[in-house]
Amino acid sequence: MPAPDYLAATNVGDAVVGSSVIDFDHYWHLKQLYRNGDGVAYPSIKAAGCSWRFHYYPNGVSSSCKDYVSIFVALDSRLSQPIKAWSRFTLVDQNAEPVPGHSVYTDVMESSEVGATHGCDLFIRRKFLEASKHLHNGCFHIIWDVFVDWPPPLSDLLDTDVVFQVAGEEFSANRSVLASRSPVFQAELFSATREDGPAAGDCIRIDDMLPEVFESLLYFAYEDSLPEMIDLEESMMAEQLLLAADRFDMQELKRICEEMLCSYINEDTVAKMLRFAEQHYCRLLRDACIEFLEDPTVLQAVMAADDDLLEVVANSCPVLLKELWVDEDDSMQDELAMCFTVSEEIC
Repeated sequence: MPAPDYLAATNVGDAVVGSSVIDFDHYWHLKQLYRNGDGVAYPSIKAAGCSWRFHYYPNGVSSSCKDYVSIFVALDSRLSQPIKAWSRFTLVDQNAEPVPGHSVYTDVMESSEVGATHGCDLFIRRKFLEASKHLHNGCFHIIWDVFVDWPPPLSDLLDTDVVFQVAGEEFSANRSVLASRSPVFQAELFSATREDGPAAGDCIRIDDMLPEVFESLLYFAYEDSLPEMIDLEESMMAEQLLLAADRFDMQELKRICEEMLCSYINEDTVAKMLRFAEQHYCRLLRDACIEFLEDPTVLQAVMAADDDLLEVVANSCPVLLKELWVDEDDSMQDELAMCFTVSEEIC
């Protein structure tokens, strides 16, 4: 069987989904070679963080389905904890379009042992397949979607099949986990436009990122939490990790980083935080900065120490400028008026 053409890896509820196109060739030869109950074991392939092995029965897996083609898939890697897995097999035509009425879900298999199997004994009637155009030159195709409900922690369960090089350091990860957390990773690791599909052992280079930041991002992808940080590094790490989350479109991680940065807002940091929030579209952090500046005394003190902050505040929350409008001297009045006019035009 040729290497599968990986299409996607996403989340459906709590289930990791791996999707592949599987080719079954030499139909006529295998039909003659294997009797009812006898099957062909295909080479192991990777999907949804595990190794799997297809078992194909050209004359059915048992006497009750001797007029059908049976297809089963078996877990081919031992796991530290049991998983729940099930599949959907869909017959497709020569244009890779699903054939109506020929998509089947299997029962759920729960196991961590090699050889644990689930599948469909009555997948497709042989007469239908042989008379259709879906069998071409002795080959037919299916789309295989596998659903895996992982118990935490994921890091103990999943094989690594991709390597990242970040500033000279290498990190191994599982592509299905990353794809399930980030649409950017999904596009990079399971792009349908890649002619040969994603190859095991790919090494992907990431520039402009600290290794410790990428390591924390991987930790979050697996554990849905962040590693412990000392107070001195938390603010810097939160800022850098937010940029990484923005880069890979990991919105939950971005929100957590914004919450962390909010706790570091003070008169010395609020100007920097507000600029950062505006630049990277951080609504939560922006609102926290504006709330901190609502105290007129604080607002005046911060603006006195940062001449350029006036324009930032005018764009972020022009209503705050009204607090300064009455009490400032004539030179400040002119600057306030100009900024307030610009902010109204933008609005």
